[in-house]
Amino acid sequence: MFINLQSKLNLNRNTVMEVKKTPKANLENKKLLFKEIGLILALLIVLAGFEYKSKDRNISDLANDTAVFIEEENIPITTETPPPPPEMPKIPVVSDEIVIVDDNIEITTDLKISTEDDKNLGVQIIDYVQGRKEEEIEEEDIPVVLVEEKPKFMGGDENTFTKWVSERIVYPEIAKENSVQGRVMLQFKVDTDGRVVDVKVLRGVDPSLDREAVRVVSSSPKWTPGRQRNRPVRVVYNFPVIFQLR
Repeated sequence: MFINLQSKLNLNRNTVMEVKKTPKANLENKKLLFKEIGLILALLIVLAGFEYKSKDRNISDLANDTAVFIEEENIPITTETPPPPPEMPKIPVVSDEIVIVDDNIEITTDLKISTEDDKNLGVQIIDYVQGRKEEEIEEEDIPVVLVEEKPKFMGGDENTFTKWVSERIVYPEIAKENSVQGRVMLQFKVDTDGRVVDVKVLRGVDPSLDREAVRVVSSSPKWTPGRQRNRPVRVVYNFPVIFQLR
């Protein structure tokens, strides 16, 4: 009996719950409506945001907020003072006063023109006197490679002079003892009269060898001088003297 009573209570409860769940009270049917209302409200809020205009602020206030005042440095302007202009020439003042002079002044118009020669004028002419020495013109030394006609030594050339020097060289004893040998480079000039002058050492080896080379070359007999434009000229030679022990 107790079981039947409980079953009846459960049945009555289910009947009451089923009665409460009417179609009008069911919110599941209104879900789509609520979504549409929410979208409309969101759209209205967005449109209101676009239509909203903020209050315009004064431009001067914005400038005061953001502007940074920079103190300007006053730079003095320098200008060059131009030089004063040159003084203008003074204009002569013409006087309006008229001076009357006497008319008894004699004016001579006779001009004397002389066509005779004046001894104080002209250029003095000096007659040529025979035997007077003309001013000598110092000629420059000409290297042997540039002279038209080379100097000659005993009818030969510089090779003949080299043989002549080698036959007269005396090897210094001190150089022999120290086994000193080498080439002494000399320079000399064959003068316009054929003499060998200005002998000097350009590159030496030993003082004893240098002195012997200068001694022999300086003792050279006269050459036949070189000629340039059919005139005797001074010719410069660079001459090697070789000292070699055997």
